[in-house]
Amino acid sequence: MNPDLAIIGGTGLYAFPGLENVRHESVATPFGATSGEIVSGMLAGKRVAFLARHGEAHTLAPHRVNYRANVWALHHLGARRMLGVNAVGGITAKMGPRTLAVPDQLIDYTHGRLDSFCDVERAKVEHIDFTEPYGAVLRAALLAAAERAGIAVVDGGCYGATQGPRLETRAEIARLRRDGCDLVGMTGMPEAALARELGVDYACLALVANWAAGCADETSISLPEIFANLATATAQVPPIVGALLAKE
Repeated sequence: MNPDLAIIGGTGLYAFPGLENVRHESVATPFGATSGEIVSGMLAGKRVAFLARHGEAHTLAPHRVNYRANVWALHHLGARRMLGVNAVGGITAKMGPRTLAVPDQLIDYTHGRLDSFCDVERAKVEHIDFTEPYGAVLRAALLAAAERAGIAVVDGGCYGATQGPRLETRAEIARLRRDGCDLVGMTGMPEAALARELGVDYACLALVANWAAGCADETSISLPEIFANLATATAQVPPIVGALLAKE
């Protein structure tokens, strides 16, 4: 039975609560090992496949995640819709801590990552249209689901994908702001582009963990505060996904 939705969980989301009839499976891919086992189960009468992007024990740094293997494996299992849940920092005023957002644009500042399925011997080169990096259908469904669940979500915004694993300097965030970024995270790319190469409807649900450097009065970023904010934001993800699936 193909998954109705695949979810790739970011920092703070290492398992998806509420799944029934759960099964775990390892998927061998042409691109190496995935971040861990794929966990699938039923939610709101639909099958969901879940994968923890950083591994269940958060052992994979953003630049070490095998994005190609993860996306390929979920697609191989039959997923044609993928939701990437990403912990991010907020840059602009509407993106304060604990905010949930569904961005509609991104800028890729990462480097050295294996970012295309075309980058293997004898593979056909595909020049994907990436004008709109997120799928319009899944984005709209996600926003409507949040409204039905009574959860406030910001519609739109530009996600700036940085290399990590360190957080950014104040000057780097000032540059991202000038470039038009509303959010900053480390895992939004190449995941979105890889999904597009496979024809997958992909959307991002961004969870704001903290103000990015220089965007608040604090002179430094508190990790305990980040994790507290993430826990609050993450608790709102299952009701949104449940509302998304129950409507269909």
